[in-house]
Amino acid sequence: MSIQVVLEKIVHYLIDTNIIIYRLKNLGNVNANFLKNKDKHMSLSGISYGELVFGAKKSKAVEKNMETVNAIKSIFPLLEITSEIMNIFGEIKAYTQKIGKTIDDMDLLIAATAITNNFTLVTHNMKHFENIPNLKVEDWF
Repeated sequence: MSIQVVLEKIVHYLIDTNIIIYRLKNLGNVNANFLKNKDKHMSLSGISYGELVFGAKKSKAVEKNMETVNAIKSIFPLLEITSEIMNIFGEIKAYTQKIGKTIDDMDLLIAATAITNNFTLVTHNMKHFENIPNLKVEDWF
């Protein structure tokens, strides 16, 4: 078996913003699923990081919540937006508009990040992502 085949079998997860929030609030089966997959590679999109910063900045406990966001950033490597991700974003956006299933740009960027990096997106917003071809998705809720 070649190294490439072995690498392709390794599961990598891109954790969506809502899953991070559910983990912090100990909702659903999210914490159990994190424990079950603790040895897997997990990352966060730069978009999700921005959404977490936004949530912290608009909260009543800005300093405390920013400490939490910074702790999350230290745990999960951030995947920044690249030109390759933007190319996939454009393809997905054109496709979803053609089929009449418009999706929020932030969700499209998160999906494009997962597709570009061959990661499985972990989200509870399955409806947001159901019309995106080539996207692997799991719901850990």
